[in-house]
Amino acid sequence: MTLAVLLSGQGGQHPGMFDLTADLPEAEAIFAAAASLLGDDPRALVRAGGPRLHENRAGQILVCTAALAAWTLVRDASPARSLVAGYSIGDLAAWGCAGRFAPETVLRLAAARAEAMDAAAASGQGLAGIRGLPRSRIGAMAEARGCHLAILNAPDSVVVGGALPSLETVCTEALAAGAQRAVVLPVHTPSHTPILAGATAAFQGILRSAPATRPPRGAPRLLSGLDGAPVFDGDAGLEKLGRQISHTIDWAACLEAAREYGATRVLELGPGHALATMARAALPGARIHALEDFRSAAGVAEWLRAD
Repeated sequence: MTLAVLLSGQGGQHPGMFDLTADLPEAEAIFAAAASLLGDDPRALVRAGGPRLHENRAGQILVCTAALAAWTLVRDASPARSLVAGYSIGDLAAWGCAGRFAPETVLRLAAARAEAMDAAAASGQGLAGIRGLPRSRIGAMAEARGCHLAILNAPDSVVVGGALPSLETVCTEALAAGAQRAVVLPVHTPSHTPILAGATAAFQGILRSAPATRPPRGAPRLLSGLDGAPVFDGDAGLEKLGRQISHTIDWAACLEAAREYGATRVLELGPGHALATMARAALPGARIHALEDFRSAAGVAEWLRAD
């Protein structure tokens, strides 16, 4: 059995996102480290709900907290052959799961990443998800409105970034052209577009000074969230980790790499189910779940250990 662990991006934060991990003793230090950055216990923060869950800095910290806390549940039950790949901010969390950064370092970097992005972006910008039209056609619509392709999810599914009024126009035009879905997402930063070139430069400097750790024996293979390539050279991997802030990321390539590596089981650590849904189309023969499909931590471990 080969396990692919997928780390979610922003947008799916919700009050129940720590239901399976809140009481895990192994995750307590992770929640404490997140609390020091957020000023609140992340478990209490999400239970309270409200707009803060989707603020850029808080959102990125929360998503990484969710991934790292869930990884404590997965790591001891996962098979010897595994890989990790992260979507957007999940790419940074994947470095923690792969043993390249300590959890506390991942969370500090998540805060720094968000701060660099906020400094580079203007207000009134964001992302939109469009599905059901050829990628080239969506790209042409986006370019005509001054927007950019941000994420390539599938040949007919992309995320577009730019100014909110332009994104709304692109969504309207896409639906009129026959798109199945075209909506502005609850993310207020034009991630993975040239608008954030300044954030890439700032964050790459921070990454170069971050304390890296040596992956433990048996650590999962780490895929770059930018293009799906395995990360063998740490410096080259860090360069991509910074570059993905302002460059289009190819998530479809990550799923293809998981298929080529022989993934027979896929687990999305959340929050949400979006990556599991995409994986079902890309890896039709694999057994696929999101963490939030399970009712208990014991159920997750049992599924991972099952033949």
